[in-house]
Amino acid sequence: MPTPTFGHVGSAQPGDLFASRLELSLRGQHRPRRAGVCATAQEGAESITLADQYEDDEVHDDYFWYADLTYRNQGLIRSQETGRPVRVFRRVAVAPEPWQFRYEGLWHVVAHVYATGKSGYKVYRFPLEPWVES
Repeated sequence: MPTPTFGHVGSAQPGDLFASRLELSLRGQHRPRRAGVCATAQEGAESITLADQYEDDEVHDDYFWYADLTYRNQGLIRSQETGRPVRVFRRVAVAPEPWQFRYEGLWHVVAHVYATGKSGYKVYRFPLEPWVES
């Protein structure tokens, strides 16, 4: 398993576009080709993708709530504990392609809650805010 990278990868800068999940994976930006979170419970989350898959996600200009229903939520909890940055990619419609992924930069997990989601099921929700290097 590759060594986790917390922070920018290569020369990628916020605003850069990637054609697909496959390109993100091949370039080491977000290694999983399907999962929305690249994380381990021991090290934390390296990256996440926002792809409008979960109704409990909530995206705003200066923060967002990420909902996770899998074991990877332990990685997001670990990121909250360590304060390490998380790379964020968001699926966007940008001509001429119907969908691409835009690099949103580095963010950090500020909390987590386990609460009832919109469909009545319990979900973990994580608010993230822009990461500021101290």
